[in-house]
Amino acid sequence: MEPVTLTTERLVLHAPTAADAEAIERACQDPEIPRWTTVPSPYTRKDAEDYIRLIGGWWADLSETVWCMYADGRLVGSIGLHHIAEHATGGDAELGYWVAPEARGAGYLTEAGRAVIDWGFAELGLARIGWRAKVGNIPSARTARALGFRYEGLLRQALTGPRGRDDGWFGGLLATDDRTPVEWPDLTR
Repeated sequence: MEPVTLTTERLVLHAPTAADAEAIERACQDPEIPRWTTVPSPYTRKDAEDYIRLIGGWWADLSETVWCMYADGRLVGSIGLHHIAEHATGGDAELGYWVAPEARGAGYLTEAGRAVIDWGFAELGLARIGWRAKVGNIPSARTARALGFRYEGLLRQALTGPRGRDDGWFGGLLATDDRTPVEWPDLTR
């Protein structure tokens, strides 16, 4: 599949190109991004270039659809549908994201998330989109809840990455769900 561009009120989401490598590298210097994601640390220019190349391949085989988010032409984050799987009863995928430090708190992630979720359900025919985060990643959990995800539980040592195993929070959103945020347990304990 060719990459698709999504547009919201304040954002343009498109697959990154070589011209975006410097901005991606700069954003991923923030220690909070590798702390909560599988982004390498330290993050190099080669990592950014590899990420851009991988995204092109993922779009081509429709295994993942990843966009970079831009506000007024500047990179504010990355978001995607990962591990896309087709089933006779509708596909499923997992929503993943990171936000550049200077863009946090502006609501960009929720705005982009709505567009990506809408697209996934409408254009890919997904039946379910999952979400997961390392235990303690409160900002990610708040975003998932705002997007209408239902908290589905904690799995011990379920998340693996370059720095080992971590406990994980899991949630899900069905195509048929009302996306109004619902109560989640207090995850701050």
